[in-house]
Parts: sequence; structure tokens; C-alpha cells
Amino acid sequence: MNFSDLNTLGRQRKPFLFISDFKAQKLEVILLEDLENEDIEFCIDENYKYNKHSHYLKTNPIKFQNYQEKFNKVIEKIKSGETYILNLTQETPIESELSLKEIYTLANAHYKLRFKDKFVCFSPEKFVQINADKIHTYPMKGTIDASLPNAKEQILNDAKEMAEHIMVVDLLRNDLSIVSCNVKVEEFRYITEIEAGDKKLLQVSSHISGYIGDDWHENIGNILQSILPAGSISGAPKKSTLEIIQDVEGYDRGFFSGVFGFYDGKTLDSGVMIRFIEKSNNRYSYKSGGGITLDSEAKLEYNELQDKIYLP
Repeated sequence: MNFSDLNTLGRQRKPFLFISDFKAQKLEVILLEDLENEDIEFCIDENYKYNKHSHYLKTNPIKFQNYQEKFNKVIEKIKSGETYILNLTQETPIESELSLKEIYTLANAHYKLRFKDKFVCFSPEKFVQINADKIHTYPMKGTIDASLPNAKEQILNDAKEMAEHIMVVDLLRNDLSIVSCNVKVEEFRYITEIEAGDKKLLQVSSHISGYIGDDWHENIGNILQSILPAGSISGAPKKSTLEIIQDVEGYDRGFFSGVFGFYDGKTLDSGVMIRFIEKSNNRYSYKSGGGITLDSEAKLEYNELQDKIYLP
């Protein structure tokens, strides 16, 4: 199937699960009525029950020098005006005695997905929600270790973090303006707490909405395709930034940082596929990253990349 096929399903009000890769070039669509025949599990639950576990992932992180070389290339592109914020990600080999199915069961997250024996994600980040005649998005940008002194005040008052968040909110406002009108920021920079293995993280998000009309069902595929890839995990300007990501990162993101969601015939809810474990040749890798701006510091960004490698 392709995105235009989603328009037909929306017109028919047929419930489906969709999974898009980062570049919005590969699309998996499974009708709800066929899901039980697929080796796929998903859960979208804002009020998920927290299950305590003690499983930790063993990591073999990329050397800081290798990360810094890529970071410096991004800074050069920023200085040349080709991008002003770019989400730089990397792949980290990890070890776990658990299967992807067991990891999926243990993980706690608003958005969970296991796609066969290929990957699992457990994401805290919403992409878009459509309900009645409004579309909503919730960009998440800014992370800090909750155990640091005055962590909440520290991240909310950090000039670099503020500038980065403003850039992403502006990008998402523009994206929603492509498919809706009367776009506005409903809530700016609010904090959520996330259980991250043996520590807690604070993450900063905003809420943006727009009026999309009540005929969105028959245009659902066009809407999604128009605003992909997700701005919070790509950057801006989007077109040139995507080209830089392709050149600098040195690996294929695949479905990592794509989106998945569920349409029930009445509403749509979707999440960004971050916090992501992929299986290849019986080995696991964890893909993570963070936003880079001119004020970013390589060591801090490298540490953030490592902080995001956990089983929530």
C-alpha cells in the first residue's frame, strides 16, 4: 500500500495500523481485522500501567571522537546556513538476553510497537492526533537527568534549550499549516517525567493545534505524507536538513524515527518511533540522538545520546 490508499480506507472508515519509515518511502498498513494474523503488537495508551522491571541493556557506545567528527560536520553546515537545527542520531550496539517480544512486554511507554522479529520501539513522543475537526501535534525537544539539582528550572531556563525548542515549535507550526488552518500553540514548554532504566529523565514538550475540518478522513494519507518526516527528529529547513542527515550520519535510519499510528474509523493517534531497538543478524542495536544547534556542545550531546539508551 501507499499513502493514497489510506485515503480510501479513511473514506470507508476502515480501522488500520500504519507504520512509516523515517523517509516516508516505506509504508506498512495492516487492517485491524487482519492484525491477529500478523506477528505485530502495538499499544497506544496515555494512561499505561507502569510495570516495574530490573532489566538493563549492555551497551557498546560509539567512541566520542567518532561522534565529534559528525557533530563538527553538522556545525559547519549550520554556519554555512544550510540548516539551523538538525537531529543527529547514531546506532549503538547493545546486548540483551531478551527477545524482542519480551522487550516489548517489559517496556513502559505511551506508544509501543513490535514489528515481527525486526524491531521494537517504546516511545514517549506523540506525532499527530486527529479528533473531530482538529489536528494536534506535541513536539518533544529537550532532555535532562531528573536527578540533577533544580533539573526542571535548569532546562527551562537554559538559553540553548529554549532556542532549540522554539525552532522545532516553529517548524511544526509550519507543518500543520500545510494541512490545517487557525494553527496555534496551545501550551508552550511543559515538562513530563520519564522512567529511563536506572534514572529518570525530564523531557520538554509543547502542544500545537490546527483546524482540519470534518472531511479529513478521506484525505488521511495526503495529510500524513505532507507532514512527514516528523520535524522534531529531522530538523529545519527540512529539505536541506534531510540531505545533510543522509550525508553525515553514516547509517540508514530505516523505520527508526519514522511514525506509527492507529486509525479507528473516528480518530487518529500516532507516535514518533524513538527509543528504538532493531534486530539484524541476531544482533541488537539501539538508535538514539538529539537536536544540534550552533550553541550545542559535542560532549553534552554525546552524553544525551547515551542517556536515551534504556528500557523504560
